[in-house]
Amino acid sequence: MSDIPPIGVFDSGVGGLSVLREIRKNLPAESLLYFADQIHVPYGLRPVEEVRDYAIAITRYLLDKGAKLIVVACNTASAAALYTLREMFPDVPFVGMEPAVKPAAEESRRGIVGVLATPATFQGKLYESVVERFAKHVVVLQDTCPGLVSQIEKGELASQETREILERALKPMLAKGIDRIVLGCTHYPFVIPLIEDIAGDDVRVIDPAPAVARQVGRLLKKYDLASQSDAQGKMNFLTSGSVSQFERSLQFLCNEKWVVRGVRWQNGRVVDA
Repeated sequence: MSDIPPIGVFDSGVGGLSVLREIRKNLPAESLLYFADQIHVPYGLRPVEEVRDYAIAITRYLLDKGAKLIVVACNTASAAALYTLREMFPDVPFVGMEPAVKPAAEESRRGIVGVLATPATFQGKLYESVVERFAKHVVVLQDTCPGLVSQIEKGELASQETREILERALKPMLAKGIDRIVLGCTHYPFVIPLIEDIAGDDVRVIDPAPAVARQVGRLLKKYDLASQSDAQGKMNFLTSGSVSQFERSLQFLCNEKWVVRGVRWQNGRVVDA
């Protein structure tokens, strides 16, 4: 798909675009291949085993397309599959999503932080491990924000319904004194302006995407995979859902017009449409 082997990035839908835009900003010479598994969005309500199978199949597809590094730009898929992917593909560098509980706990002045994530992320060993290691000295409040991923997939970033979902999650936390909000789903950075409006100036929202982009850069250097080109890297997009809908989402969320190709699932594998 490109002369330069791409970085493969995948998510259940548009959420991983929040990670992709940071990678592109930090590493403009790198080509990127983004996979949106929109036929199965949202992952957060699906069984862990099912999400793991999707992640394995998508990884195989991206590697077949020449990906040199894989970014699991989905907290739910990272929680369900990251350990398995690293075991199954030991020669492939992976970067996953980990809720930014550590910086939130370190920075919190009041010792109370809020985490917004999907049910599957909260139930995963990855989240449990992060809280156990880094948040013993703070109070961690959690909410699954039911319906928020679907609103963002529809492009409703500032609608009244989206605001009500966030208010139901945040107001009880704010009443208990949180001063940091951790975004534990890659969809959620697209509603940061709305979250900040609800939370006020005294509460900091932590978006993990910049840290993920920096980790991608570190691994590219470590494994001597960084692009040596002076040209802008190419962008390629795939979806298992509606091509036209995803093209509209790209234009709306990223303010860019890119071509999207369709893929489909066949007997548990991803194939070109």
